[in-house]
Amino acid sequence: MKESDLYLPLKRFLESQNYEVKGEVQDCDVLAVRGEEAPVVVELKLSLNLSVVLQAVERLSLTPKVYIGIPEQCKTLKRRRRHIIKLLRMLGLGLIVIASGRRNGSVEVLLDPGEYKPRKSKVRQERLLGEFMRRVGDPNLGGTEKRRGIMTVYRQRALAIARFLQTQGPTKASDVTKTLQEPKARDILYDDVYGWFDRVSRGVYDLSPRGRQEIPLWQEQGFSKSHQSSSSR
Repeated sequence: MKESDLYLPLKRFLESQNYEVKGEVQDCDVLAVRGEEAPVVVELKLSLNLSVVLQAVERLSLTPKVYIGIPEQCKTLKRRRRHIIKLLRMLGLGLIVIASGRRNGSVEVLLDPGEYKPRKSKVRQERLLGEFMRRVGDPNLGGTEKRRGIMTVYRQRALAIARFLQTQGPTKASDVTKTLQEPKARDILYDDVYGWFDRVSRGVYDLSPRGRQEIPLWQEQGFSKSHQSSSSR
């Protein structure tokens, strides 16, 4: 497939809406004009990448109606559709998907250009700042690979409990709560999110084999012995 294969289906689509359409006008792949309205510019590409996004942003100096036109089989769009649409919306760009392989081709407008007005989430912001304020120290390097896990407030609290059990051995959850002044100790032990704890009898917990293996690794990462309570994970 060539980028020019996308042109005729798009041209027919725009002409059906009473646009006059011409290809390769100066640096624009497609230019469509209708009466006194702002012109429409469409940049045709076989895939979505930073280059075409930057090119489309550059066209915004010509008109507010700038679209990126791609084939329907674009793999990037299939993998990251929601994120791509959000990005283009933020940039004020539109997105058109073109099926050129069918008899006459079909065109679907996924996004029209327009001013971006993000929805603010106070709850998410409070959760973000809460994690920041309650986290002990700065145990993570920015950009760290997250597959193994990063140090969160919840993990710090679980580690504080694990360190206690490592020293004291099997202990009642109520005693852990009292000694560490950790109101959520019972929940953390019961939920056992990381597989670090075993219940050895009713209300009594000890480190699991996995806990004994993993706790030293997290300690090497620089876990602080200081501890603060929080309900955030």
